Amino acid sequence: MNPLLVKPNTPFETPAFDKIKLEHYKPALTEAIKAGKEEVQKIIHNQDNPTFENTIEALEKSGDKIETIAGIFFNLNEAETNDEMQALAPDLSGMITDYANEVNLNPDLFKRVKSVYESKPELNSEQKMLLDDTYKGFIKGGADLDEEAKKRFREITKRLSELSLKFNENVMAETNAFELHLTDEKDLDGLPKYVRDAAKEDAQNRKKDGWIFTLHYPSYIPFMQHAKKRSLREKIYRAYTTRGNKNNEFDNKEIIKEIVNLRLEKANLLGYKSYADMVLEDRMAQSAENVNKLLDDIFNAGHSHAIKDKEAIEETAKKHGHKGTLERWDWAYYSELLRKEKYNLTDEMTKPYFELNSVIKAVFGLAETLYDLSFKVNDKIPTYHKDVTVYEVYSPQIKDEVKAILYLDFHPRKGKGQGAWMTTFREQAKLDGKYKAPFVSLVMNFTKPTSKEPALLTFDELTTFLHEFGHALHAMLSNVKYGSQSCTNVYRDFVELPSQMHENFALEKEWLDTWAKHYKTGEKISNDLIQRIKAAQNFNSGYASDRQISFGLIDMAWHSITKPFTEDVIEFEQKIMSKAEQLPHVEGSAFNTAFGHIFAGGYAAGYYGYKWAEVLDADAFELFKETGIFNKETSKKFAVNILEKGGTAHPMELYKAFRGKEPSIEPLLKREGLI
Repeated sequence: MNPLLVKPNTPFETPAFDKIKLEHYKPALTEAIKAGKEEVQKIIHNQDNPTFENTIEALEKSGDKIETIAGIFFNLNEAETNDEMQALAPDLSGMITDYANEVNLNPDLFKRVKSVYESKPELNSEQKMLLDDTYKGFIKGGADLDEEAKKRFREITKRLSELSLKFNENVMAETNAFELHLTDEKDLDGLPKYVRDAAKEDAQNRKKDGWIFTLHYPSYIPFMQHAKKRSLREKIYRAYTTRGNKNNEFDNKEIIKEIVNLRLEKANLLGYKSYADMVLEDRMAQSAENVNKLLDDIFNAGHSHAIKDKEAIEETAKKHGHKGTLERWDWAYYSELLRKEKYNLTDEMTKPYFELNSVIKAVFGLAETLYDLSFKVNDKIPTYHKDVTVYEVYSPQIKDEVKAILYLDFHPRKGKGQGAWMTTFREQAKLDGKYKAPFVSLVMNFTKPTSKEPALLTFDELTTFLHEFGHALHAMLSNVKYGSQSCTNVYRDFVELPSQMHENFALEKEWLDTWAKHYKTGEKISNDLIQRIKAAQNFNSGYASDRQISFGLIDMAWHSITKPFTEDVIEFEQKIMSKAEQLPHVEGSAFNTAFGHIFAGGYAAGYYGYKWAEVLDADAFELFKETGIFNKETSKKFAVNILEKGGTAHPMELYKAFRGKEPSIEPLLKREGLI
């Protein structure tokens, strides 16, 4: 029996990862699509007049099994993939796209949806939002197009799904293919012991002598920060920044061209001048003009600080004997030297206080303090990899039932994509009156334990954990009726608010005091070290702000084109991003050829959302600071108005219900030392 087609015989009906094999996916998806089509046909052939219940809610219930199978497969294709899985991915993606097109482009089904939409039925706010989202989904899914345009729309959507998969696979292939193998200990000058130990263990695991460094963050970033040998920093930097730009089988430049041109064509078919116009219509920003104004406002406030940051790094480099131009492979190295000189602060000083198991307990403890959540390990729940730990999550909100299931997956490996993300294997809903708990997964690439010491996190990794856990809270505390509105199914420029808001706790002495102890001595983190961490909060903040702005600018540029793109991808990138760049371009390097957020993820015409969410999170955390960071009334307001509500109302309504006003940009500029 196919384990994807039967109710799992697992705790809480979690996915039976121990039984699912590659050969199960396609037959299961074929069967699920067949069932989904039958459900849609029942809606179409219902003899009763179209109503919210027999059309909109019925559609919400349809295709549930497709979502489950797709969720498992494509999440694993990011977190634990292999060549065979990647070869199957385009096939399954095409099947799902074909099914979605068949639903969205069905004239009889759209007729019923439109009838309900135009009848303006008496509905509560949650139902109104679902009706509005469903109708708009059909319009943007091509339902109102003529037959010839529908045919082309099908071709475009299918091709885009293939291209995004290929883009991601290319980046992963080039990330995994590189290794810097060192056998001379002199080449390790400057590298902290924890970096050397991890590199030695990596080499041993690969049956090699010496030390191996890779392009995975826990290896790449500390190497760039600490390695004294400039030629080696240049070598690993060039390997990292040429991913997708080597004119080989993994090159992404032509893929980028095809993606942006197909997105433009899709937007044009639907009556929009650009892809950005189409996307931003349903965002808090509302228009490209508003996005560009936001980016300009932040750039204008911070650019002078970025120039000062660069001058300070140049002065430090000169003081330490650097001659000539400061290159990109020099920035992290001399920044780290200046940070140490200015604040007497390095990752080596802070890491012993951030042992992974202690951090997990602390983050769980924060969730208990703020939101009354509790966590219990369940080693009977199957996982997709031995590194994954699973927790039952409980809340007084759902009495005597599990509130959520949480999977934690912390360390890099060959089959895992880079970075960190939250995803779900099942989303929360209570459509039939019964609460359906979400299955939430956090996938990260943190420093591994070695044979000599446990996993000790950098301060940046601690912040990343809080960020992704904020997304997880959005999913775990979700309390809505319809799955399509639950968890993080919100406007893209609102989705980062919970994640970025919770990052703020990493800098709060009141929280660090409750748990941060040296993993060997048990000594509590000193007030002096906390103050140095806080003092360094805005170190290079002008430069960092400019960098984020440059990402938003290039994203908007790609998706604001109004005619097919025919230029050189790298020249276009340089032209747009140069406004916010401080360092000279490196021949052969590229940013966009590995910019998965917009070419393989959901952030196209939406990357600005990180900066917008910073405006929201700084403004939101002001209230926590005013009332006390552990204030129950404030955290309850945040939970009830933001975390629990998902996409059941317009984000600005939700934000104002929490904050009592619209957000101001000033708390962000103040926090980053830009005013």
